[in-house]
Amino acid sequence: MKALFHRISYLQYVLMAVAVVYFAFFAMSLGGSPDWGHLNTALVFYGIAISVSTLQDTTTTQNEISRKVWESPTGGKIFLGVIGVMVVVFLTVGLIGFVRVEEDILKDVSVGLIVIGIGLTGILKAAGEMFENHRLDRNPPRDRKGEHP
Repeated sequence: MKALFHRISYLQYVLMAVAVVYFAFFAMSLGGSPDWGHLNTALVFYGIAISVSTLQDTTTTQNEISRKVWESPTGGKIFLGVIGVMVVVFLTVGLIGFVRVEEDILKDVSVGLIVIGIGLTGILKAAGEMFENHRLDRNPPRDRKGEHP
């Protein structure tokens, strides 16, 4: 089952590509009247993409940089702190905007920010698992194939 979820997690790249396309449409509209609907759609697709990315196998790392971050007790804690702050910021700004803003389109953008905050909450959980699985102060070193010596 873990392998199936890991494969599904690759949909994150398709969803991020869709988010980039919608963000490009939004950026092109900035010369005139900004199309906030495109920004909201980009935010929603990005939030869903990062949510889907949490389905990846947390017992492996994707690249050398992430391996070094998660093996380091200090680096892992810093990275988890940064993600935690991002969760709080996106959810707070999104919820304040959703509750307090009168304009419908800005409420829509707030929903996009909330979706990203929810996705980042999943990332925070997956990142915590990555940290626990890879930190060198609690786990023996692994060789390049991810197996214990």
